Amino acid sequence: MTIDMSQFLETFYEESFEGLDIMEKELLNLDVGEAEPETINTIFRAAHSIKGGSGTFGLNVVAEFTHVMETLLDEMRDRKREVTQEAVDILLMSVDVLREMLTSLRDNTDLDGERINDSKNKLDALLGTSSVSVNVESVENQETNDDSGSIGWLIVFRPFPNLLQTGNDPVRMFRELESLGELNVEVNTEKLPDISTIVPEESYFSWTLTLKGNIERSSIDEIFEWVEGDCDLSINAIEATDKPAAVEVEKEDRRSGDRRQNNDRKVSGDRRGQSSAESSSIRVSINKIDDLINMMGELVITQSMLSQLGEADEFSTAQIEKLRDGLAQLERNTREMQENVMRIRMLPISFAFQRFPRLVHDLSGKMNKKIELVMSGENTELDKTVMEKIGDPLVHLVRNSIDHGIESPEQRKAAGKSETGTIHLNAYHEGGKIVIEITDDGAGLNADKIRAKAIQNKIITEEEVLTEEQINDLIFNAGFSTADVVSDVSGRGVGMDVVRKNIRMLGGTVEVKTKPGQGSTFTISLPLTLAILDGQSVRVGNDIYIIPLVSIVESIQINKSLINVVAGRSEVYRLRDEYIPIVKLYETFNIESSSESLADGLLVVVEGDGIKVALFVDDLLGQQQVVIKSLETNFRKVDGVSGATILGDGTVALILDVAGLVHLTKSRGLYKSGESDKGTIQAA
Repeated sequence: MTIDMSQFLETFYEESFEGLDIMEKELLNLDVGEAEPETINTIFRAAHSIKGGSGTFGLNVVAEFTHVMETLLDEMRDRKREVTQEAVDILLMSVDVLREMLTSLRDNTDLDGERINDSKNKLDALLGTSSVSVNVESVENQETNDDSGSIGWLIVFRPFPNLLQTGNDPVRMFRELESLGELNVEVNTEKLPDISTIVPEESYFSWTLTLKGNIERSSIDEIFEWVEGDCDLSINAIEATDKPAAVEVEKEDRRSGDRRQNNDRKVSGDRRGQSSAESSSIRVSINKIDDLINMMGELVITQSMLSQLGEADEFSTAQIEKLRDGLAQLERNTREMQENVMRIRMLPISFAFQRFPRLVHDLSGKMNKKIELVMSGENTELDKTVMEKIGDPLVHLVRNSIDHGIESPEQRKAAGKSETGTIHLNAYHEGGKIVIEITDDGAGLNADKIRAKAIQNKIITEEEVLTEEQINDLIFNAGFSTADVVSDVSGRGVGMDVVRKNIRMLGGTVEVKTKPGQGSTFTISLPLTLAILDGQSVRVGNDIYIIPLVSIVESIQINKSLINVVAGRSEVYRLRDEYIPIVKLYETFNIESSSESLADGLLVVVEGDGIKVALFVDDLLGQQQVVIKSLETNFRKVDGVSGATILGDGTVALILDVAGLVHLTKSRGLYKSGESDKGTIQAA
């Protein structure tokens, strides 16, 4: 019976990408010189699993490359090779190359042969072995190996110690190979111990086999399929132009524990995403599934109760009370079911954080800085869709902290600081949203330099008076940069404006706080999910709008004496010690209002991008959860509107984009006068 192995390929790729993430994480944890043995074992097992799986699926180019990495790791765990920074850097580069190879094979794109061979040459140079270039001309040829130019096969067969205990006999296998063509056998006895310590049931030899003739790869695979998982096996075609090359058999002391783990991983079929941010699948805790099933049972019971009421011939007063109870129970069940379904899409933010140890390691080395990365709140959950889209803004903010925030060791020492700077990533839930903080203990933002650059770029004028928060906010303008030198990391003024734009598209905000000489903190606030939000319904004329609850500061009855006019143009409302611009929604959206006089309506104070505005509405309705529908997908983008929803009566209500409304307010120049009432604010 022939088994279609392609059906398991996706599982292999997902497991391999997760294995690469594990390798990268543990390599960054390796202590140069005295490495923790278990850390090296973890890296080795991940590499071994990838090599075994790629060999199973005929991805020999991956198996050969991983084998060289595995040899280097094997020498490290046997303490025959010291863990050096050079070795760690080369292995990290090799992990990147492996990830690119697997991505190309999965997506059926061309492999980068030059990069693969360059990395393999560095591994071989570290091992002190001769390098044989990896042939990446055709992946199909690697999988089928029906090469027309092939005159035979070069087979390297390294049994694990327990192979003989499985009932397999290498001699019988060699006889089968000899029946296919001309066979030359070279034995390697390097691992053969002293005769007094030999265990007869264990295998100590390895072989290099040269099989010549017009032989199909499948015939060789059939012979070795019985020892799959109990050996290291390499099968390569010998081209007519090739010269026989001596193959050195590296030490392959494989422990039974490693083999069992490898086999267990193959059997389990546990699907793992190649990277949390890009995987089309999601792993869900069995507890979440159990909760969902329990809630489904509760819904069935409630539905049955309501059905019995509907089947009654007469509807009495007593049944009305039962109907009310049933509907209340249905509402509770539906709400809990909705929450449980949403929890399935929730993932810990550690999936987004896991890329940063490598990023900090690489950039700090490139810039000759000493930086320690601290992460907390990694189990804080948010929606998978939000996590996929927050990755790039987080990367840019961390890169910004490395480049602009953390000083060089010499500068830090001169300032009385530790030579090693710290970047802290923190995540936590607050008021129905997730907050992510990127904090560094660097030099902080230079307000004078930012202001001078903003004047130079004509973002502000020399006469304008800005608060500290407003000056810091200038770094989010397009094309703004205070870098003296343009590098491949930053300095072109491209990035911070995109960061804010992308976060706004997610319905979130980003703020920055800084202390000169002590560091800066970027705070990102995001909704937990993009599918459902808690909102406040408001009425403007005959239309209903939804304001996200997370953006609302307070709602107030208007006191006419507290309304003032800015430079004779726009109204502001004096709320305690600050003046808040009033945004009349009926003017913004060009609709008729029931009351155009400010005294006849209400103000809803909202906050976006750290700035408050007061929305003038006719009436407050109720709070409710709404399902968000994309307006841009179904219609077109509308400034100040983030989406739409369908209300219980079937009508459509627009969901307000608070950050967008704040941006519209700023574009009208309401904030150019500052926060005080000196000279520009007149009584209404």
